[in-house]
Amino acid sequence: MKRPRVLLADDHALVVEGLRHLLEREFELVGTVEDGRALVAAAVELRPDVILLDISMPGLNGIDAARQLSQLVPESKLIFVTMHGDPTYVEEAFRAGGHGYLVKRCAARELVQAIRTVLAGRPYVTPLIAGNVQPSVGAPAPRSPRGQGGLTPRQREVLQLVAEGYAAKEIATVLDVSVKTVEFHKARIVEQLNLRTTAELTRYAVAHGLVGLELRGGGAPRPTGPGRPPGSPVPDPLAAAPPLGDVPPRRNRP
Repeated sequence: MKRPRVLLADDHALVVEGLRHLLEREFELVGTVEDGRALVAAAVELRPDVILLDISMPGLNGIDAARQLSQLVPESKLIFVTMHGDPTYVEEAFRAGGHGYLVKRCAARELVQAIRTVLAGRPYVTPLIAGNVQPSVGAPAPRSPRGQGGLTPRQREVLQLVAEGYAAKEIATVLDVSVKTVEFHKARIVEQLNLRTTAELTRYAVAHGLVGLELRGGGAPRPTGPGRPPGSPVPDPLAAAPPLGDVPPRRNRP
């Protein structure tokens, strides 16, 4: 019997190895990536049955990546595996096209069951928070999504990259647009959110899940731009998978 094919996106090596250990007996892990842009490229190339993704990922967060994936690879089932347990994140994840939602501290117990459930055509939400949400896969988002200030998907991309410390020229390269276009979007973001400084924009991005707390201070890996080959895997840093539990925060690079 053919094993379901799984693509994994997470920028923490310990989480990747823990999930790999959980998956290897029953599923085929076809690739691992560490940022949202690499995830979209790899998914288009590999066409997996299931995609496991975090919300806070460098370059392109999981919510906005899911919006793209639901259009580009609608046959793939999207399961969020994240530290965010707030119902607002769960609702946004399902509006973006998610089919399942786990918090990382429960993944060791629930991941295999979650994959089986979504492959059977049913949504899955960890029992830890299921009582607080009503998942509806692909439900239309409200006109002004809560916590997003009515920003467009492109504005959210620009905001995330600004918060991660990119200059306008670098953002233009990543998004394959002109610097003038980036500056236009940034001006619109500042106007709509009524925020004036990069520090204020960064705080907003962190508060609304566009950027993880551990990404501040230059510790985030640079996301892949248009020139990186699709589906480039992340090197395996560990020989054996550690137990999946509370993962320590990644240290910033010097």
